[in-house]
Order: sequence, then C-alpha cells, then structure tokens
Amino acid sequence: MADTKAAETKAEKQPRSVRVVLLALMITMMLAMLDNMIVGTAMPTIVGELGGLEHLSWVVTAYTLATAASTPIWGKIGDMYGRKGAFMTSIVIFLIGSALSGMAQNMGELIGFRAIQGLGAGGLMVGVMAIIGDLIPPRERGKYQGMMAGVMALAMIGGPLVGGTITDNWGWRWSFYINLPLGVVSLALISAVLHLPRKRSQSRIDYLGATLLTVGITSIVLVTTWGGSEYAWSSARIMELIAIGVASLIGFVFWQTRAAEPIVPLHIFRSRNFTLMSIIGFVTGFVMFGATLFLPLYQQSVQGASATNSGLLLLPMLGAMLVTSMVAGRVTTNSGKYKIFPLVGSVAMVIGLYLLSTMDTGTSRLTSGVFMAVVGLGMGCLMQITMLVAQNSVEMKDLGVASSSTTLFRTLGSSFGVAIMGALFNNRVQDVMSERAGALGSKITEQSAQLDAASLAKLPVAAREAYQHAVSSGTHSAFLLGAVVAVVALVAAVFVKEVPLRGAGPQKDGEESADGAAATQPPLVDAV
Repeated sequence: MADTKAAETKAEKQPRSVRVVLLALMITMMLAMLDNMIVGTAMPTIVGELGGLEHLSWVVTAYTLATAASTPIWGKIGDMYGRKGAFMTSIVIFLIGSALSGMAQNMGELIGFRAIQGLGAGGLMVGVMAIIGDLIPPRERGKYQGMMAGVMALAMIGGPLVGGTITDNWGWRWSFYINLPLGVVSLALISAVLHLPRKRSQSRIDYLGATLLTVGITSIVLVTTWGGSEYAWSSARIMELIAIGVASLIGFVFWQTRAAEPIVPLHIFRSRNFTLMSIIGFVTGFVMFGATLFLPLYQQSVQGASATNSGLLLLPMLGAMLVTSMVAGRVTTNSGKYKIFPLVGSVAMVIGLYLLSTMDTGTSRLTSGVFMAVVGLGMGCLMQITMLVAQNSVEMKDLGVASSSTTLFRTLGSSFGVAIMGALFNNRVQDVMSERAGALGSKITEQSAQLDAASLAKLPVAAREAYQHAVSSGTHSAFLLGAVVAVVALVAAVFVKEVPLRGAGPQKDGEESADGAAATQPPLVDAV
C-alpha cells in the first residue's frame, strides 16, 4: 500500500518537475537566441566607446564561427559523456564569455571574449533539443513545440527592443551582463531537478575529425561572411578559403569512416528521413534569416516605418509561425501524423516568398503583412518538425549528434542565405541606383547598399525615390531566389516517409522502424 502511494506521489510530481526542467531549458534557449540581437543593437555605442570600427564585423563573426564550429562537438560530447554535464559546461563557458565581454577594454579583447562566448553558445541549443529528446518521447514532444516557437518569436521581436533599452539606460556592457542572472537561474534549476543517467565512454574524442570539421566550417562561414563585402567573390582570398574548406570537409568525411568514435557518425545519414530533414533545415535557415534581414530594411526604406520598432515589423510572420507551430505540435501529438506539415510548410514558404518578391514602392503595410504571414505559416510547420523527425530517425545513442547536425545545417543555411541573398540584393540596388540616379546613385551606394534612416533622410528627393525603387528591386531579386531555393524543401518533403513516432504505441522488442532506426522507447528521466 505504501509502495503504491509512493508511486502515485512520484507520478504526480514528475510532470511538475519536468515542467521546471523545461522552464530552465527555455531560459537557456532564450539566452542563445537573444544574444546577437541585443548586441547588434548596442554595436554603435560599443564602437563609440572602444573604437576599432574597421574590426566591427569580427564582433559578430567571431561569435558565429565559434558557435558553428563547436555545435557538432557538443552534440558528440553529450552522447559520449552525458548530456547534463555537457549542457551545464556549455552554459558556464557562455556565461564566462558574457562576463569577460562586458569587461572588455578594447575591440581586440571584445572579439576574443565573444569567441569564448560562442564556444559555449554552440552547446546551448543542441543541449536543449537533446535533453528534450531524452525527457519526452517524440509522440508527446509535439505539444511542447509551441513553447519553443514562442521563445524564438519573443527573441526576434524583443531582442532589438531589449537591446536598445538596456544600452540607453544601463550602458552597453549590460547587454552582456544581462545573461548572467538568467544563466545562473537556469544552472540552478537544471542542477537541482534534472537527473539523467550517467555515461562514461571508454573511447577518446575524435580530435582529428573535430579539427577537420572546425577548419571546414570556419572556411565556409568566412566565405559567406567576407564574399562580396570584404573581398570580391573572385578574389584570391575567397578562392583560398573555398579550397581549404572543400579539402577539409572531404578529409573529414574520409576520416569519419575510419574513426573509432566519429564526431558525426555517417551512418545516421543512411536514414532517408534524417537526410531529408537536414536538407529542409538548411533551406529553412536560408529563407528565415534572409527574410528577417530584408523585410525590416524594405519596410524602413520603402514604407517609411520607424527603425525603433524594427522587431515589431516582423510580427505578422512571427505570430503566424508561433500559432502554426502550436497547432502542428498538438496535431502531431494527438494523431502521430507529421508528413503533412513539411509538405504544407514548404508549399506555403514557396508561395509566401514569391508574394514577397512582388512587393514594390506602392505595396501597403497590410498587404506586406499578409505576405509575411504566409511565410510564417510555412516556417511554423517546419521549424520544430524537422528536429522532431530527425531525432526520431536515429537511435538514442546518436540523439546528440542528430540534434547538433540538424542545428548545424540550419546555421549553415542561414550563413549562405544572408550571404547569397545579400550579394544579390546589393548588386541589384547598385545597378538600379546607377540607372535612375547616374553617378550620384553610384556614389551613394558605393560604400553600402543599405542606408540607415539618418542617411536616407539627407538624400535629395530624386535620389531618395531612386533608392526606394532600388530597394524594391533588390528585395524582389532576393525573395525570388528564396522562393526558388524553397522548392528544394518541397521536393525533399515529398519523399519523407511517415515512420511511427517512438512512444506512439507498444512495439515488439527489437522491432525496427520503417526508416531503419531502432524503435526503442527513450527512457524518461528521473526528474523528481
């Protein structure tokens, strides 16, 4: 009788404890997503105090490089030595980097400390996704998607507003220090409530594989960051980086077939669904970050919106993404069906991006808002479903590398999206300015095709109108390219196999899913 009561008490406590862990995970996810947006708003103030304008881009680039390069390594460490320890270590490194960045006395120090911060950030999102994968079976995971989508939407909308408020009232250093109390709360909750099985792998970390992958990813990110801005696409420096990146990645793939404990086990790509989700994740990152870059620019330059409210300008897209993600999660949990969402999401993304490409100088804010909502609907169907299906397509021992690989593909997609769409936009703006405003137009945009509100207001009326037409033409080209790329996601979605989600019902011991992954129920953590 006493044992029965104890079991009932544990069953009652566990959901509450799981919710506490999820709260800590959401706080950590917020840290990872907010950081660049808050810091981006503070950058003019930082440059004003520290100087070093010529090194400004490295403040963001150092963080991005470190994050992308460390992401797959954190996933593997979690699989080998336990996710809780790896996750908490990444939080600590992120907080140390945040504290040091806030204390930086010059631009060189800030760039170095941002790299440390990025090393920790690489493990934040991976840790969140992998721990949720341990906590909750895929069939039940869908209903938590709304929480994750809500955090993403809140970070994108609130980041610039919070960053501006902190910088104006407390100083730019607090844009880094604000991470410390949130991170400490997350660490305390995870340490006290989260209990995962301890692991201790006898194998050593694949240092050669980690080095080759880091060099390859670093080269790719630098090519997409520098190409067309710091260096011409055909320059020797960009060609050297491309050669180094390709050689490193070929070497990495070759070595992974021979390593005792590979950083990214290539056998996970034998799963059709995992490979397709990686492709869809890459395309989603390509489209999403391109859209969040060019939509505010279009609305500020052409529609005359205030730059102060740039985060709110994305509300139709992010709101639609949040609602759709919640609906998709509930339907997936209740029915176990999910293939419809990659299909619908890809179709909506293609249509929405095409509609955005039709915007011109006469498009109203209501019309552009509707177009954005269509894109948001598509992304809401894809953002969390890609991770859910990818995790369901591998064995539990590979959950960390599956989460990190999916996150890495999305990160690389965003790098390529910003670079390629940005290059297309800039070239189109400069061409149209030359056509409409002659030598004056070329001079206005020779430094940058993106003018801030103050620079735009100083232009003569004719030049300002020419610039508005140029921005409309640039966004047309960028979003049309996005629509074409989104077709790749649609093709991939057609070939997704609807494999039963683990936790969807009883299965025989040793039974395998149709996708080739062992269909074993993931153990729920002892969260009490």
